[in-house]
Amino acid sequence: MAQQVASEAAFSPGWQVIAAVVVFLVVYAVIITEKVSRAAVALAGAVVAAFLGVVGLEEAYSAHVTWRMLFLLVGMMLLSGMVSRSGVVQFAALKAVQRVKGCPLKMLVILTAASAVGSALLDNVTTVLLIVPLTFSVARVLKVSPMPYLTAEIIAVNIGSAATLIGSQTNMMIGGANAHLTFNDFLVHTGLVSLLILIVTAVLLALLYRKQLSAGKAERKELLAIDAAGAIQDRKLALKTVIVFGLTLTGLVLHGPLSAWTGVRIEAATVAIAGATLLMLAGLKGKAVDEALDNVEWRTVVFFAGLFAVVGGLVETGVVGRLATMALQLASGDIGYFSILVLWLSGVVSATVDNTPFVAAMIPLVQEFGAQMNVADPEALNPVWWSLALGASLGGSGTLIGASANVVVAGMAAREGKEISYLDYLKIGAPVALLSLAISTGYVCLFLL
Repeated sequence: MAQQVASEAAFSPGWQVIAAVVVFLVVYAVIITEKVSRAAVALAGAVVAAFLGVVGLEEAYSAHVTWRMLFLLVGMMLLSGMVSRSGVVQFAALKAVQRVKGCPLKMLVILTAASAVGSALLDNVTTVLLIVPLTFSVARVLKVSPMPYLTAEIIAVNIGSAATLIGSQTNMMIGGANAHLTFNDFLVHTGLVSLLILIVTAVLLALLYRKQLSAGKAERKELLAIDAAGAIQDRKLALKTVIVFGLTLTGLVLHGPLSAWTGVRIEAATVAIAGATLLMLAGLKGKAVDEALDNVEWRTVVFFAGLFAVVGGLVETGVVGRLATMALQLASGDIGYFSILVLWLSGVVSATVDNTPFVAAMIPLVQEFGAQMNVADPEALNPVWWSLALGASLGGSGTLIGASANVVVAGMAAREGKEISYLDYLKIGAPVALLSLAISTGYVCLFLL
C-alpha cells in the first residue's frame, strides 16, 4: 500500500499535489466559517478537484466514498426522526424527573444521564431538540435557572456520542472505514470509558451546582401533577416505535456474532436501514412516510460524499502518504505514542472547529500509517481508531462551538431569553473536556496498548 501510494505520488505532477492541498484547505476553511452551506462547499471542492485532474469523480465515488457509513447514517436519521415523532423520549425523561420527586439536584443527574443515553442511540442534535424544551418547561415550573441543566446536557451529549458506533457521525465514519469494528466493539472500547467519564462528570457538576438548585414544595408538587403521557400523541405508533427500535438495537449488537455464525456478512448499515424500513411499513401511512423521509438530512449525505472525494484527492496525489511518513517519524514508529498523539490532537481540534473534515482526513492517514508500519492484522491499529473516536467526540464539549449540538442548545436558549455566554461555558466545558481526555489517555495506556 505504501509503495503504491509512493509510486502514484511520483507520477502526480507537483502542481496537482499543491492543488489537492489547496482545495482541501479552502474547503475546510469555508466550512469553519459556516457562511456557506457545508454540502455546497464540499461538493464544489470535489468538482474542482475533478476538473484539475486531482481525482476523477468515478474514482472518488468508487474508491474513496465510504458507502456503508452513508447508508448507516441514513438509516439512523430515519429512525431518529420517527422516534422523536412518537414522544417516547419526552415521556421517559419527564417520568424519570417525576420519579425523583422534582428534586432539582437529582434532576441534574437524570437529565445529564438522559442526554448521554439519547446521544449514544440517536444523534446529538435530535437528542437536544427533545431534551432542551423539556428542560425549560421543568425549570419554569420549579422556578430554577435552566443554565446548569443546559451546560450539563451539552457536555453529556458529547460524552454519550463517543459510546457507540451510531452515537456520532465521526464514529460512523471510523466504523465505515473499518469493517472489522462492530457495534459491540465500540460499546466495549469507547462505551465503558464514556460511562466512567459520564459518572465522574455528573458527580462534579452536582457538586458544582448543588447550592444553586433548590425548589419549594409547591413548585415540586406542580411538577408532579404534569401528565407525562401527554407527550405521546399516538400510543400505537409509540409502541411500534419502541419495539422496532429495540429490535434494531438488538440487531446492531448481534450483527457481528450473526455474521460469524451464518458466514454471511451482515453490515450495521443493513440493520439500520432494515429497522427504518420496517418502522415505516408497520407504523406509518401515506404522507407520514414522506415526512419520515424528510427527516433525512440529505444535505449532510451530500456533504460527506463531497468531502470524501476531496480527501480522496489527498490520497491519490500522495499527500496522505507523506503525512503518514512524518507521523511515523514523530511517533518513532510506536503505535502507542501515535495513539496518544491522535487522541489529544483530535480532542483539541474538535473543541475549536468542525471535527468531521478532520476525521475524514485522519482516516486515510491512519490507514497509511499502518501500511508503512507493515501492520498485517487490522486489529493492531485499533488503539489508534479508539483514540480518534474518543478525542473527536469528547473534545467537542470543550467550547460552545465545539459541536453542532452545542450551537443548537445555545440558539434554543437565546430564543428563551437565556443567553449562554461563551466564556461562562468555557470555564466549565474546557476543564471537563481536558479531564475526559486525561481519563481516556489512562484508559488507552492501561487497557488498549
